[in-house]
Amino acid sequence: MAIVLGTILTGCSSPRTKPAPVTDRNAASVTSMASEPTPPGYYRVKRGDTLLRISLDHGQSYKDIALWNNLSDPNQIEVDQLLLIKSPTASKSASVASTANKKLPAGESVVGNASSAKAAVAKGDGSKADAMKSDASSSPVAEPGIRLSWPAQGKVVEEFSEGKNKGIDIAGKLGEPVQASADGKVVYAGNSLRGYGNLVIVKHDNTYLTAYAYNKSLLVKEGDSVRKGQKIAEMGDTDTNAVKLHFEVRVNGKPVNPMQFLQ
Repeated sequence: MAIVLGTILTGCSSPRTKPAPVTDRNAASVTSMASEPTPPGYYRVKRGDTLLRISLDHGQSYKDIALWNNLSDPNQIEVDQLLLIKSPTASKSASVASTANKKLPAGESVVGNASSAKAAVAKGDGSKADAMKSDASSSPVAEPGIRLSWPAQGKVVEEFSEGKNKGIDIAGKLGEPVQASADGKVVYAGNSLRGYGNLVIVKHDNTYLTAYAYNKSLLVKEGDSVRKGQKIAEMGDTDTNAVKLHFEVRVNGKPVNPMQFLQ
């Protein structure tokens, strides 16, 4: 009996075997995906990203990106996921333009055609010039620069600094009006973007966005069309240490110095 009991106790006191390490079967495929180059017009999600941050950094509406990628829940994105960040329509237009250019006769190009049109005008060849003028009118052209009005009255207390301050900060009093700097459409109105407080983002065209942060209250909602000079918010101090407006201008998603656009 003593021998049996001793055997049982010995068995109970023996060290337990450590569980086998858990292997992520998808780790290899995730690593493979991350090492692949990101195609043009796409963005690969990084840890800590949000759809709102991605959309702001690429000059798009987060709702558009969600639509283009069939995201039923904009809050559900995964690391290394590829997101289309350019309008599918714009991509098709670029592809068609590229194909059309390839079909031009040998030795001719869009630039060449433009030059020949100028020469035709100089020689009085009106028919050819008119035809070229018609072709030029249907071609995509670069968007002109934008002229902005001041979004608030006050002193600039912090200037634009690449890598440090993505816009300018304008001091003021609590509740003072914040105005749209140009005509456009509200693509975001809320407080989900960390560091911006109550924020309004207005998209003016396919190139320019303006952002208005730290507001006390917002007077517009997503989807609203706004006019230049329209009151869209009231100045405040949400997510900052003083009453002021943080104002950003984004060109294709990249922050630029607003002072070069302000009248």
